[in-house]
Amino acid sequence: MPDDANLTFDFTPRKPPPPEEPRALTVAELDRAIRGTLEDAFAQAVWVEGEVTDARPASSGHLYFCLKDEKEEAAIDVVIYRSNVTPRMRTLLVDGARVRLRGRPTFWAPRGRLQLVADRAQAAGRGALLEALEKLKAKLAAEGLFAPERKRPLPTEPRVVGVVTSAKGAVIHDVCRVAFRRGGARILLAPAQVQGPGAAESICRALAQLSRVAQVDVIVVGRGGGSADDLATFNEEPVVRAVAGCRVPVVSAVGHDVDFTLVDFAADARAATPSQAAEMIVPDRTARRELLRRTHMHMMRAIRARLSEDHVALGRVAKRLGDPRLVIAAHQQSLDDRDMRLARWARGTLGKRRDALSGLQRRLAYLHPRAVLTRERAELARASERLTRIWGRAHAARSADVQRAGARLDALSPLKVLARGYAIATRDDGAAVRSAADVRKGDAIHVRVRDARIEATVDAVAPVDDGTAEH
Repeated sequence: MPDDANLTFDFTPRKPPPPEEPRALTVAELDRAIRGTLEDAFAQAVWVEGEVTDARPASSGHLYFCLKDEKEEAAIDVVIYRSNVTPRMRTLLVDGARVRLRGRPTFWAPRGRLQLVADRAQAAGRGALLEALEKLKAKLAAEGLFAPERKRPLPTEPRVVGVVTSAKGAVIHDVCRVAFRRGGARILLAPAQVQGPGAAESICRALAQLSRVAQVDVIVVGRGGGSADDLATFNEEPVVRAVAGCRVPVVSAVGHDVDFTLVDFAADARAATPSQAAEMIVPDRTARRELLRRTHMHMMRAIRARLSEDHVALGRVAKRLGDPRLVIAAHQQSLDDRDMRLARWARGTLGKRRDALSGLQRRLAYLHPRAVLTRERAELARASERLTRIWGRAHAARSADVQRAGARLDALSPLKVLARGYAIATRDDGAAVRSAADVRKGDAIHVRVRDARIEATVDAVAPVDDGTAEH
């Protein structure tokens, strides 16, 4: 047991112990607390209606997008896990679609993000933003701003490339890096605000500034990827019209390959990324130098081969041709022979033509009217002479016949009979009195004797017995 004399007491007043500090929560504990509070508050699934933006299917099969309120500045991230995704959902959940979702809000700890885990989706009509965008697109298309025929080709050797983008973004660095690597083209940056209020005016102002620079041959309008809200500036009408009305060709490099804006349709060309835009515009000097080297090598090889072939062909032709002087002399001899044959043919032809002409002239002279009249007159004279001879002979023959007939007629003439003492009695009608029956007593008759005509009247008609009557 200790000795009391050795005990000492310290009456110095002591400080009270410091108060205990509250225990700090870890981030994970805070996330779990928030998540638990949400799950307790939303024990039952709720239906939420809004417009889909920034829809992006993942390779895992999950669907990620943002559901936006059309009337207020409010949005929430949404995920639909692969087990709940249907083919209809994949076609329904696109940017601008208005949908109704059933799900439960939760807190995703790895990103510290509030999100809605949905398991069902229904169509609720077209979203206001998408509908306005479609109307603007149809309006500008009707004005011809998107027509393929107005697209201009990009320059093959641009001197200065203008870039409209943020001065602090990665776009200008990507364009410069690719351009300097490919050919060292000069880059002229017109800084512009690419999202948020005033971005459209900033981009239009930058395009106007670059258009006034005469050395600028082509302009790149670009920005990095982002949600549909981030890219909304490039769907505004002033920006689209500024791109379409630019003095030089414009390349659109807005967002990523899956992102499309109205500027893409109005621009002369579209690139999936700013780096691709630089590759489209700036020719690769190294590749072109290598192509030129290979082309030169192939051309020299082809020229040498062609010269070799032509040399061999020339040798064969020279061998077949022989001494040109002999060939020329042979052709001259052939020419002389043909000249002599031509001369002979010409002389023979001219002689034949001359003889034919002489014959034609003789025929023409024979058929000349004066010659024809002369011949006809001579023929007429000969015919007249023949006719005169024939007529004379015929006349003489006829005269002899007439004389003989006259002699015979004279021999048979009544006058001869009268001369021998006979007379002819005729009636008034000129009929000869042949018998007693021809006249009656008192008829006047005419009696013709050789040298007179006697008028008489019949006193009596008495028959005469001439001894010839029949008994």
